[in-house]
Amino acid sequence: MNLNAAEQTLADAIANARRNRIAMPGRTREWNVDIAGAYRIQRHLQAQTDCVGYKLGLVGPAKQVQMGLQQPIYGQIRRSMLLEGEVRLSDFIQPQLEPEIAVVLRKALPAEAEPGMAAHAVGGYFLGVDVLDSVWTDYRFSAAEVIADNASGGAFLLSNRLLEAPPVGSLRLYLNGILRSEGPVEALGNVEEQLCRLARAVGGLEAGHIVFLGSPAEAIPVETGVLEVRSADHHLLLAKLE
Repeated sequence: MNLNAAEQTLADAIANARRNRIAMPGRTREWNVDIAGAYRIQRHLQAQTDCVGYKLGLVGPAKQVQMGLQQPIYGQIRRSMLLEGEVRLSDFIQPQLEPEIAVVLRKALPAEAEPGMAAHAVGGYFLGVDVLDSVWTDYRFSAAEVIADNASGGAFLLSNRLLEAPPVGSLRLYLNGILRSEGPVEALGNVEEQLCRLARAVGGLEAGHIVFLGSPAEAIPVETGVLEVRSADHHLLLAKLE
């Protein structure tokens, strides 16, 4: 993918930070990269052949207004980002955790899909965790910076139980048995509309794609120990942080 000079400069800065696992100050310079350019950088930096889904970010209207946006952002999920049971904290720059709900598609969703089609495409729901990891110090970034950095996507955890219906009530994240973050599932908005918006943005979604729907709760810094995510109807995800 061809990037212009400004986009290449930002792409190189992010790639260098990832390669050396160092954070750099965000919102300190004008990159002269717009939102479309930021997504071009994202696609340039991610391995397209390894994409197994997408993550949504900044799903709350207040966060969008703060960032000068009118809709959620998205990032790509590569197969290597899906972890099972254990998270090695040393693999990340400045990891944080968000409890999330993810959907898996049993049918492809074309770019022009309507919400009714999206409802039929969903094959089930998982409890999940987005292990955020930003190259921007203290997660202070502009919209273009976070989008280019794959919406801070570091790694992802999924529960081993597929749910037929989405969890209800509150989504809660515990670290070492202590409740650390909580938010209402309804804050994620209409799932079908979110999927249709994403499908339009990326040119369609494939059967088998996993989509993390964003978090209704605040992200928290990590620490070693045991991570749990629960919903009000008692579904559970467990993982070990080392």
